[in-house]
Amino acid sequence: MTGQPKLNFPHPPARPDQTPNFSAIEIPAAGALDVPPLDLQSVDSRDYANGMIRVLDDEGTAVGPWAEYIADLDSDALLQGLRDMLRMRAVDKRLLNAQRQGKTSFYLQCTGEEAIGCGFQRQLSGGDMNFPTYRQQSLLIAADYPLRDLMGQVYSNGCDPLEGRQLPIMHSSRDYGFFSISGNLGTQYIQAVGWAMANALSETGEIAAGWIGDGATASNDFHAALLCASTYRPPVILNIVNNQWAISTYTGVATGGARTYAARARGYGIPALRVDGNDYLAVAAVSKWAVARTRAGHGPVAIEWFTYRVAAHSTSDDPSAYRAKDEAAAWPLGDPVARLKTHLIGRGAWSEERHVQAEAEILDEVTKVQKEVEAQGTFVNPQPTSPATIFKGVYAEMPAHLRRQRQEMGY
Repeated sequence: MTGQPKLNFPHPPARPDQTPNFSAIEIPAAGALDVPPLDLQSVDSRDYANGMIRVLDDEGTAVGPWAEYIADLDSDALLQGLRDMLRMRAVDKRLLNAQRQGKTSFYLQCTGEEAIGCGFQRQLSGGDMNFPTYRQQSLLIAADYPLRDLMGQVYSNGCDPLEGRQLPIMHSSRDYGFFSISGNLGTQYIQAVGWAMANALSETGEIAAGWIGDGATASNDFHAALLCASTYRPPVILNIVNNQWAISTYTGVATGGARTYAARARGYGIPALRVDGNDYLAVAAVSKWAVARTRAGHGPVAIEWFTYRVAAHSTSDDPSAYRAKDEAAAWPLGDPVARLKTHLIGRGAWSEERHVQAEAEILDEVTKVQKEVEAQGTFVNPQPTSPATIFKGVYAEMPAHLRRQRQEMGY
């Protein structure tokens, strides 16, 4: 006699009233995986897709082949990475507070994921293009995008470089390699592949980087992008940020029967790697390798960044409704800022005192810019921009009917 058919319902590590439990996560030792050749093929990437590339051990020491691969990344470069992450965290903190004070409409933090965007961006070159989601503002921070512009868009005031044409957290800057964000997550993956195809045809030497969260991998666009990338082999890096939660849905729902998201990319014939996303050195090393591989013409590569979304999904979300209160503190891969700080102290390039000083200096810098931006208007003290701006940037030459409409408005 056979059993009755049953449905499977993936469960998170713990419910709100339970003790956080990440015991099911397999964390290999740092330095366990070697550095593959740049022409790595999908069939040979199984161990990289199912395992996890790690450089920093539990004591904060860089070990293994990947540490040797970035031996030229000196203390100054790592300190730059640390400052990038501290700046990103300060921006998150200040803009979250501003939203809670009613000064802005909406904000999304990337707390806990700073190493991924900051470490990856520092390996790109001018002309390369990111196709991000709304949680990759760390790419802009590491690209030295002006804080005034970043904050101005969140406040939607006169400092907004897009003049109100986008939602507050959906940045866009061609000059800084940051493609316009769409709220319909998944579309940017196809766009990244298409842009990379165009650049391969024009032989510019520039590469694309697509970004997607674990939840959005359930979209049709994700699969269409993987298929096109596998078929045409354009110069694109397909990043998957697995931060364990898609709004209020546990990552197990989107994973399906696959062991990892990286393994799913392998199913399309794309070599894939899985990386400790809270290890800045691992991020920098794998990003350097992926950029070199892609620019050398070896085709696409997929990277799953394994991390944890510490903050709420957005300022409209209350994570206490779906996950344990202390879950972030129990995350086994730790805090990316603390881990890099420990490493730098261990190599004699940093200290606790200098860290405290750097945090204070960066917070002062961010706060100063924030006050300058707020002087141009907030939701509490609005200073509306001219309605005439709605006519700008639509046509190269304004049509007669729009010119008449603008004149009828008195502008």
